[in-house]
Amino acid sequence: MFGYINVNKQELKFKEFDLYRSYYCGLCQVLKQKYGKAGQMTLTYDLTFLVFLLTDLYQEEPPVRFCRCAAHPVEKHPSRVSGFTGYAADMNILMSYYQCLDDWYDERKALKRAGSLLLLKAFRRACSTWQKKAAVIEKWMVRLHTYEKNRTGHIDEAAGCFGHIMSEIFACRQDEWEKELRRMGFYLGKFIYLMDAYEDLEKDQKSGNYNPLLPLWQEKNFEEQCHQILTMMLAEACRSFERLPLDSHVPVLRNILYSGVWCRYELISQKRKDNKNHV
Repeated sequence: MFGYINVNKQELKFKEFDLYRSYYCGLCQVLKQKYGKAGQMTLTYDLTFLVFLLTDLYQEEPPVRFCRCAAHPVEKHPSRVSGFTGYAADMNILMSYYQCLDDWYDERKALKRAGSLLLLKAFRRACSTWQKKAAVIEKWMVRLHTYEKNRTGHIDEAAGCFGHIMSEIFACRQDEWEKELRRMGFYLGKFIYLMDAYEDLEKDQKSGNYNPLLPLWQEKNFEEQCHQILTMMLAEACRSFERLPLDSHVPVLRNILYSGVWCRYELISQKRKDNKNHV
């Protein structure tokens, strides 16, 4: 359910992409340091975006370090770790664990169950660090699973569950920015959930898994409806984003919110059109 909040690399300057990638590498390193290789494998673009956003909002300037890793073994590359990277790593573990469980419930594949067991120790550690947040996330995950299992609830209610989860994750502090961060996270969460549903339409139809978009799929204006719903979610998230006093990372953050998040959608939409034309 993750991987949608990413940059549009083609529209970034080289130095902007290098800056973004340094935070991605920093999160990767912290995941490995705190949770080993299993934790490192959960790395997502979505939580990199959160580190990038919070670091700018709270005016941190993390030092640049150069390192090698398995993905870049030859040359050293820049890496940045801010005061929010560890927090994002913990949230990444919580969500990855629940993602593995959700996939296990849906597909009943042993690999998915093994993934959740592999992350169990890390999950418990993250829960002990962030007990209140873990409890809120669990509450909404349980409600979402109930909707999906019983096939009840309006499309907005199901997406809203994931919205509340991301809202809790974005609100890292109780301060003057909490309201806007929660609102931004809520609508980005709904966008992520609906994008995931949009991508999985064919798979869910074959498997019989719950998908809130399936009832609309046979309608003539389905694509227009989906695009409109997703646009509305992003528009609300961007309103809160634009009210935050951001500074140094704004070009990259806007690239993500106004362009990058649509890259996956456009690929899926075009593939679906091409498949229809070949029928």
